[in-house]
Amino acid sequence: MSDINISKLDAASADFDRKLQKLLAWNEADDRHIQQTVLDIIADVRTKGDKAVIDYTNRFDQRHISAAGELELPGEILKSAWESLPAEQAQALQIAAKRIRAYAERQKIESWQYTEVDGTLLGQKITPLDRAGLYVPGGKAAYPSSVLMNAVPAKVAGVGELIMVVPAPKGETNQLVLAAAYLAGVDRAFAVGGAQAIAALAYGTETIPAVAKIVGPGNIYVATAKKFVFGRVGIDMIAGPSEILIICDGGTNADWIAMDLFSQAEHDENAQAILISQDESFLKAVEQSIHKLLPQMERARIISASLSARGALIKVNNLNEAVDIANIIAPEHLELSVEDPEILGKNIRHAGAIFMGRYTAEVIGDYCAGPNHVLPTSGTARFSSPLGVYDFQKRSSLINCSQTGAETLGKTASLLARGESLTAHARSAEYRLKA
Repeated sequence: MSDINISKLDAASADFDRKLQKLLAWNEADDRHIQQTVLDIIADVRTKGDKAVIDYTNRFDQRHISAAGELELPGEILKSAWESLPAEQAQALQIAAKRIRAYAERQKIESWQYTEVDGTLLGQKITPLDRAGLYVPGGKAAYPSSVLMNAVPAKVAGVGELIMVVPAPKGETNQLVLAAAYLAGVDRAFAVGGAQAIAALAYGTETIPAVAKIVGPGNIYVATAKKFVFGRVGIDMIAGPSEILIICDGGTNADWIAMDLFSQAEHDENAQAILISQDESFLKAVEQSIHKLLPQMERARIISASLSARGALIKVNNLNEAVDIANIIAPEHLELSVEDPEILGKNIRHAGAIFMGRYTAEVIGDYCAGPNHVLPTSGTARFSSPLGVYDFQKRSSLINCSQTGAETLGKTASLLARGESLTAHARSAEYRLKA
C-alpha cells in the first residue's frame, strides 16, 4: 500500500480554477482496439444470433455451452436462490426493495388531457415500455442492490417483460444477485455478459428477446456496446467512475467524513472523493483520520490510489463559495454535512443525489433509503437525472380536433406551411376547411 498524497486546493489561490478543472478531468481514453472489438462482437451477434453469443460466452467466461437453451437461468433457480438466503440477508433485501418501491410509486407519470372551448382535445398518454433489459455485472462483483434499483422502477412503471443478463464466469452465479432478481420480479434471466449480451438485448437472437431499453452498469466493453447500440434501443446512461463531494462546516466527526470519502474511493482507482470546508483545522483533522483509518480497510490499496490520483481537500472562504464549487463539479453524490443543510441545499442546482445533514451517510442511498442509486456522473448532473420510473415510461401526444378546431387551426397551419413552401402540408389542412 502506497502512502496517500491527497491534493490540497485553496479557492483563494489565483490558479484554483485551473487546478480544479485538472482534478475533475475525466477523459476515458478512446481505445480504438476496444471499439473495434465491440463493433465486431455486435456484428457477429446480429448476423449469427445464438451461435455468436455462445461462442463469445464460452471464450470470455470460460464456459462449455453447446446449446442455446443453456444460456437461460430458469425461474426455479432464481426462486431457489431466494429461498436459500439466510434470514438476515433476505430481510435486508426485502426492506430495501420495499423502500425503493415506495419511492418509485411516487414517480409515476400519469396521462392527462384537456378540452378547449371549441371542443378540441389535447393531452398526453403515458405507456410503459413493452420490454426492458437489465445488465448486471458478474464475476467477483456482486451487486444485488443494483438489481433492485433497476428492476423495481421498471416493474412499478408497468414494463411488460424485464430481461436480466448476468455473466457467469466458469458457470458460477451469485446467489444474492439471483435472489434479488426473484424478489424484484425479473421475468427472464440469461447467464450472458459483456458486449455480446448488450448486442443480444439490442437486436435479439433466437433465444434472447430484443428489448426497447437497456439499463445497468458494466465494464468498458459493456459501456462501449451501449454507446454503439443507442438509437436501436434506449439506454440509461454511460456512467463514469463513482464520485462523492462532501461539504462540511467542521462540525461533523472527522472519522465519519474520512470513512464517507473511503466509501466511494474503494470502488476503483478512478473514483473521486472530494471534501470542501471553510475550516482549515477540520481539513487537517480529516486528513489525519484518513491516514489513521486507511490501514484498517480491506481495499486500502484501491482507496489510496483513488485519493492520491483524484481526491482533494478544498479550503474555501465560506459555505456559499463551497456551493458555487459544488455546482461547477455537479457531483454524482453530494453530502451536505452542515448544521442547516436545508438552507444550503436551496442553492444547489447540479447533483445526482443530495444527502442532507450529519447523520446521512451516502451509503444509505446506495442500498436502502429509497431514491435510486443509478446517478449521473462526470458532471452530467448538469443536464441529467437519476434513473427512475419515468425512464421506463413513454409519452405520446394526443390531438383530437373538433370541426370548429380544424377550421381555426387549419387556417393557421396552412399559412405557416405555405410560408415553408410545403404545399401538400397546407392543402391537407385546407381540405378540412369549410368552403
